[in-house]
Amino acid sequence: MAIGTLTIALTPGYATIGLAAPIIVVIGRLLQGLSAGVELGGVSVYLAEIATPGKRGFYCSWQSGSQQIAVIFTALIGLALTGILTKDDMSAWGWRVPLIIGCLIIPVIMWLRRSLEETSAFQKMEHRPRQVGEVFGIVASNWRLVLTGMLMSVFTTTSFYLITAYTPTFGKKALELDATTTFLVTLCVGLSNFIWLPIGGTISDRIGRRPLLFAIPVLALLTAYPAMLWLVDAPSFSRLLIVELWFSMFFGIYNGAMIPFLVEIMPARVRTAAFALAFSLATAIFGGFTPAICTYLIEKTGNKAAPALWLATAAVISLIGVLLSRRIASIKSMEAMA
Repeated sequence: MAIGTLTIALTPGYATIGLAAPIIVVIGRLLQGLSAGVELGGVSVYLAEIATPGKRGFYCSWQSGSQQIAVIFTALIGLALTGILTKDDMSAWGWRVPLIIGCLIIPVIMWLRRSLEETSAFQKMEHRPRQVGEVFGIVASNWRLVLTGMLMSVFTTTSFYLITAYTPTFGKKALELDATTTFLVTLCVGLSNFIWLPIGGTISDRIGRRPLLFAIPVLALLTAYPAMLWLVDAPSFSRLLIVELWFSMFFGIYNGAMIPFLVEIMPARVRTAAFALAFSLATAIFGGFTPAICTYLIEKTGNKAAPALWLATAAVISLIGVLLSRRIASIKSMEAMA
């Protein structure tokens, strides 16, 4: 991730090296994304396996919770830079500053990784797949679980990108609000996510994962579009904040239940690989394209509330995943009895 981030930050502009500039930036972005996808799976599984009894949801919620610190920090940097630099300075070199700042945490991460011990669940495994072919073979044999996990992850990745990465663009381009307002809303969303995630994880520990995994997408289907219509009817800081915080609740509670659920249904031997593959596919195919798709929908339909339709689509897809998870659980129970 550090290499990918530095590559983007230090790449000369198009005027200097021509077509090589966007190609190098894309390579750096791919390094970031692929690394983050693998890391997310490893962190989630690690937290699940070190969790104390009855608190797996709460422990797992801090994987996504830590990302909200990044959202908050990024919003603060955005507020600072837009207040200090001119638009020309931001376009010329200011956009590189957050990327360079982001790399400063790398030494801390390396120190933390070296101090962690393997979990007891990992140490108790009699056979640990070490060859890439063996890992992919086991993952392929459990393709239904990976597909189900991917479908269930669509709602959480889509809602996350909608309320964080897309908020500054949506607020500025579609709602015509100033940059300071949109970054301030993003900051509040990060704080809200940080609060809702452990709440969602704790509730799932108490009442189970499935009720939340079903209820939140249904609630999004019923309220997302009306809420967005209310926002675009009279755009303002307060309305954008209310709608984004409402969507933040969707993300926090759903994600708080979904992450531990995915860990629990994945085979122990390839839990990290299968989890990472399912979540990364959802991010690559659906969540990561959310800003581009929402922008396209607004331009083609002329409806500024169209991003809510994309969120509703994600909710339907994840509901299908939740229903499929029930069927897979039933099949596994029958196989165990046989």
